[in-house]
Amino acid sequence: MVFRATNRQVGRHVAVTPENSSNRHLSYGRIILNRSISSASFGTDNRETGLTCLSGEGFVRAAGRSFDLRKYDSIYIPRDTQVEVTTSCEIDLAEFSADVENAYPLQFVAYGEISRNPSLRFAAGNPGSSREVNICLGKNVQAGRLLVGFTISEPGNWTSWPPHEHAEMLEEMYVFFDMPAPAYGIQLVYNNTKYPELVTPVRDGDAVLMPSGYHPNVSVPSYRIKFLWAMAAHREKEFRQFGVVNVQPEFDGGSSGLEASRK
Repeated sequence: MVFRATNRQVGRHVAVTPENSSNRHLSYGRIILNRSISSASFGTDNRETGLTCLSGEGFVRAAGRSFDLRKYDSIYIPRDTQVEVTTSCEIDLAEFSADVENAYPLQFVAYGEISRNPSLRFAAGNPGSSREVNICLGKNVQAGRLLVGFTISEPGNWTSWPPHEHAEMLEEMYVFFDMPAPAYGIQLVYNNTKYPELVTPVRDGDAVLMPSGYHPNVSVPSYRIKFLWAMAAHREKEFRQFGVVNVQPEFDGGSSGLEASRK
């Protein structure tokens, strides 16, 4: 359920796949380029792919088109597509993919568009659980299984609160980023709070899978917790919905904190 320090290697490295994890559909990798290794090429095969830029700047070429990606920009790439990523300086891209039967259009999503859309970038939670949610590849793109975005907490706060789960429709994973030492958080995954499947510290570059169960986390005081979240629908298109969750009954106050995404 936990893959540590997935951001240590330069080049393109796929860390999580259905073959080495409990995931049925979702894969995750990192493309980190600099002047020593300035390009990476790959084919998407039968998998739709989402790239989100975490830092730096570079070009993504796919299906005869070229896109300039900067911080928090994203691109959706259809299956059966050849992809080339290059940079003249450095770039750090998170790569998520999922198998699909159908082909959907190539789509570029500038973060500026997300930041101006209150259903794609919004505040959620209450004191002690307030955070910013950003939906990069959601209802704004056509896709089969993938949903991708990121969450940034206030220092010392809980996120994914109230605890929720959606295992029947979606599998999910978190990838923690931009949390330089000594920052860390605590991630929980459980179906029963008395017997949690996972309670672990999480740091920059760690990836945590949620095959089932509630999955809140909390950052240490004075530091923010930041994580990418990626989900893959178990039924292509039909189950690809953000914000449809089951809140843990003991903490259900009538709001999941994600209602803004439904507007």
